[in-house]
Amino acid sequence: MSIRRLCVLAPLALVSTIVSAQDEEGFSGRAGLGYLSTTGNTETESLNVNFEMGWNYEPWHHRFAGLAVRSSTSSVTTAEAYGLNWQSNYDIDERSFWYGLIAWNKDEFSPYEQQIREAVGYGRHFIQSERHNLTGEVGIGLRQADLRDGTTQDDTILRLSGNYDWTISETSRFSQTLAIESGSDNTYTEATSSLGVDINDDLALVVSYTLRNNSDVLPGTEKTDTFTAITIEYSY
Repeated sequence: MSIRRLCVLAPLALVSTIVSAQDEEGFSGRAGLGYLSTTGNTETESLNVNFEMGWNYEPWHHRFAGLAVRSSTSSVTTAEAYGLNWQSNYDIDERSFWYGLIAWNKDEFSPYEQQIREAVGYGRHFIQSERHNLTGEVGIGLRQADLRDGTTQDDTILRLSGNYDWTISETSRFSQTLAIESGSDNTYTEATSSLGVDINDDLALVVSYTLRNNSDVLPGTEKTDTFTAITIEYSY
């Protein structure tokens, strides 16, 4: 089933998805809670909880993020997804780094009940300027997946990912992330586009669109899920 929901939520971009924690030395993060309800001819509810934390102590950079999304229409659940992600980077020099990550996601409306991925690899900052930043990563790892039909898939994966940040002005920014994890059984792709505008020093309004695709799915299920979100974001 394809998931298309307009949600009001508070901060976090995962995976990707999404806007990363600040890069200053020390601890920083984003956290929030969002809720949207409509009544009348159609009753809908959307609840979203998310967070991201970062620890920066050169040459180490750590990120931990989580996301939960749930939507219902007339008391029938139409979307339910969860995700956790941990990534640690170790600087080789000003532009290059080694990384390791572990990620878990669960989606009640995906052909995959849950997927766990572990990967290590190399990353590079291709562009580092006041307004533009572009980073790419390549790595190898393992994936363990549970399918809806009760079967499992254990696979070796090749992982490619990238992140582009554009500071449009002092109060607005654009971010694009892409991750592709390819194995013999399935290729998983996740991409997120987001546009944020600052409300004040701590709050921002962020509009984002996330696409998740599995190349190999069970009969009768869609390969692609999408999530559209309007976010009130708090940074600390």
